[in-house]
Amino acid sequence: MKQIGKGFFAALSVALVIAGPEARAAPPGELPFGVYDPDGDFSADGQVVIEHLFLPWEDVYLPSLNDADAYALKRGRALLVTLEPWTWSRSERNTAQYLRRGIEDGRYDANMKAVCDVLGTLKSPVTLRFAHEMDDSSGQFIWAGWNPDTYIAAYRHMIDLCRKSAPAITVMWSPLGDEDMAKYYPGDDYADLIGLTVFGLQAWDQAKYGRDRSFDDVFMPRYERAAAFGKPVVVAELGYVGKADYVSTWENAVRQEKTDYPSLVGILYFNQPEVYPWPEGFGAPDWRVKNQILK
Repeated sequence: MKQIGKGFFAALSVALVIAGPEARAAPPGELPFGVYDPDGDFSADGQVVIEHLFLPWEDVYLPSLNDADAYALKRGRALLVTLEPWTWSRSERNTAQYLRRGIEDGRYDANMKAVCDVLGTLKSPVTLRFAHEMDDSSGQFIWAGWNPDTYIAAYRHMIDLCRKSAPAITVMWSPLGDEDMAKYYPGDDYADLIGLTVFGLQAWDQAKYGRDRSFDDVFMPRYERAAAFGKPVVVAELGYVGKADYVSTWENAVRQEKTDYPSLVGILYFNQPEVYPWPEGFGAPDWRVKNQILK
């Protein structure tokens, strides 16, 4: 098992003792495994060592962090908290310009501090993933596609602010993994880990590439870009949907330790339907393990 020094995998030794030899739902393999799991499908799976949460910083119910902490502690899991700088109410969201100006003039300092004040009290090891996929060009996130210098300044400001309230946190900088990701790198002091996003949709592969793509096909170029920074790499969001053979091929690949990926230290499955429809009429894939095999 790979080892790194800070909180993201600090719960591993405890969790693996609890788990024993059985794995109820996790893919086969040796890489540490985590989940975003709102339905609780993995609640009794001892192979899960990281519990992933998504949180907005507006209209946020902060006691949910304490609930998640208790849930994780009971299962010997660490926490990954993805903090999104907006409200989840789509009709009330600000524009990218408003968000940029608000961060620059300190308007959102209180939002960040409120979340991080709670993170600093949690008993589980905590990793913060803030304003992820800033290199995404789809228009999904109002913090994506900014001028890189502007994004880096905003990101650093918020991480500095959070560390004052929660000095023990681990920080994950988490681009989508596209070719422009390096432009948004905030510096070694602001990235303990690098998180990437990897989704496999068979219908998309067939339409766009004329074949099924493997996990390695999607992940390898993103990994190579991330590994160039010399940091541990995590697949922070993973999902795959298709016919049984397609799902099986991905399932048997994602947790394998490979010499091609020496910096890869873990993967986290996104066990939830897609929040935003894929472009060009491909709909909203349901990544949940109970629905990922299509007839």
